[in-house]
Amino acid sequence: MPVPITDQYAVPDSEIRWRFSRSSGPGGQGVNTTDSRVELVFDLARTKALPPALVERALARLGDRVVEGTVVVAASEFRSQLRNREAAAERLGELLRRAIAAPPPPRKARKPSKGAKRRRLEDKRRRSSVKKLRRSTDD
Repeated sequence: MPVPITDQYAVPDSEIRWRFSRSSGPGGQGVNTTDSRVELVFDLARTKALPPALVERALARLGDRVVEGTVVVAASEFRSQLRNREAAAERLGELLRRAIAAPPPPRKARKPSKGAKRRRLEDKRRRSSVKKLRRSTDD
């Protein structure tokens, strides 16, 4: 099952590697025999699912999450391997969705309003008077 990123892009199964291991936590005796922990390994640097510009943006934004061009997502919260696979795929999709999102528009500098200036000065006066009252009067 391909991992959807956006309406336009999805990671194909051929670019995903799965690793399975025994999970810690609840599960009774089955936890000792079932490989329910899932690791999804995705080679972001060499993917063909995204255009090069989006790959560069994702690599820059993910920073420490990317080791040698690959992203690893682990899931072990469910007792079932299938549910953990779905959770890991969903997590990868969300991670990539955030990583390739367009940057926010730059902030436009604005002057503070008259009311904001007035409130700031009133707060300064109030604070000053509080501190004056704390001073000792005996010299």
